[in-house]
Amino acid sequence: MTTPSDFAALGARAAAMIEELGAISQTPEHLTRFFLTPEHRRAADLVARWMREAGLEVSEDALGTVRGHWGPADAPRLLIGSHIDTVANAGKYDGCMGVIAAILAVEAINRAGLTRPYGIDILAFGDEEGTRFPTTLSSSAAVAGYFSPASLDLRDTEGISLREAIVAYGNNPDDIPAAAYDPNRVIAYIEAHIEQGPVLEAEGEPLGVVSAIAGASRLSVTVTGEAGHAGTVPMRMRHDALLGAAEMALAVERIAKADAHGMVATVGRVHVEPGSINVIPSRVVFTVDLRSGSDISRREALTRFEREAHRIADQRQLGVVISAFHEVATVPCYRDLQLRLRNAVADLGHRAVTMPSGAGHDGQAMSRLCPIGMLFVRCKGGISHNPAEYASPEDMGLAVAALVRFIERFQLPQLSA
Repeated sequence: MTTPSDFAALGARAAAMIEELGAISQTPEHLTRFFLTPEHRRAADLVARWMREAGLEVSEDALGTVRGHWGPADAPRLLIGSHIDTVANAGKYDGCMGVIAAILAVEAINRAGLTRPYGIDILAFGDEEGTRFPTTLSSSAAVAGYFSPASLDLRDTEGISLREAIVAYGNNPDDIPAAAYDPNRVIAYIEAHIEQGPVLEAEGEPLGVVSAIAGASRLSVTVTGEAGHAGTVPMRMRHDALLGAAEMALAVERIAKADAHGMVATVGRVHVEPGSINVIPSRVVFTVDLRSGSDISRREALTRFEREAHRIADQRQLGVVISAFHEVATVPCYRDLQLRLRNAVADLGHRAVTMPSGAGHDGQAMSRLCPIGMLFVRCKGGISHNPAEYASPEDMGLAVAALVRFIERFQLPQLSA
């Protein structure tokens, strides 16, 4: 249905839509668009307009997910989507590109007069980033049917509860249960997303297929030592909590590098006490973010790190306490969907690189409803969550064309994990 000359036109339209949506922000200096804010409302209305112009019927659920419906209402549904909320000082492509690509793909299908034995719903979620409330994926969790009512009492930094924000947005929290799909009427969920990493650029390929959304563990590590005068305590007699913590951080790096499943580990926050230039640190608290495409590998790494941390603490005569405060299991993408997406990319003359996603996505929530698949799009320098985030019109055009190819060939399969 699409030809190489179409790719450029699709990419140009995607780029123009990215710019229009990216102009909707809390401040003109940089892009910030949080969940259930006036900016989210304006962005949702724009997306709804695009959906209608593409020939879709539009609805919105209680948590602000905009839904564009194509095909017979009583037919089983193929779901395609992403999110339109952002982090603070964000890039324009994260999430938004996937929503725009889905709209353009279904518009192309609709204009070609193609009929399918299923309907398609495009979903524009609003709470993937978790930037406003101390929760995340609440909008996709509602669609998947497992929204936690306790979340309604969570409050943002201004003291506004999620319940109050839903009402201010113009919706009714009592309608949240109606947002859930019947799992017997859903075929699969597909999401196109910028890679947010450098692999595709390094491989020289525009598109990739996700094998799994990595599981994640987050730890808080507290190392205790003994404060002392920086000028009078000999090195051999010190119990420096910061040096012990630094050695533990290097152990985390060593463990991740030795893993065979694409593990990544980050020490992203360090707090040092007493924090004086002339005092030996007595207490350090640091975080560890550990992610892997294999839950078994991740758990083994956690065990190795705990063993190493205690060995380092004993050797340096320090105390160490490790506590986990976040745990998310790996979500595998369905093999059948991976194959179909790879074939769609191959039809366009490219090799789809298969890779895990180290970042979280709405697919994690949607996996509790149905099989999921993800298409990655190359982004410049692997930069994301940053104003420098960029995907070329050419690559976005190919992503739209790949979705079109996928829909053209997609039937009602018996999907296997």
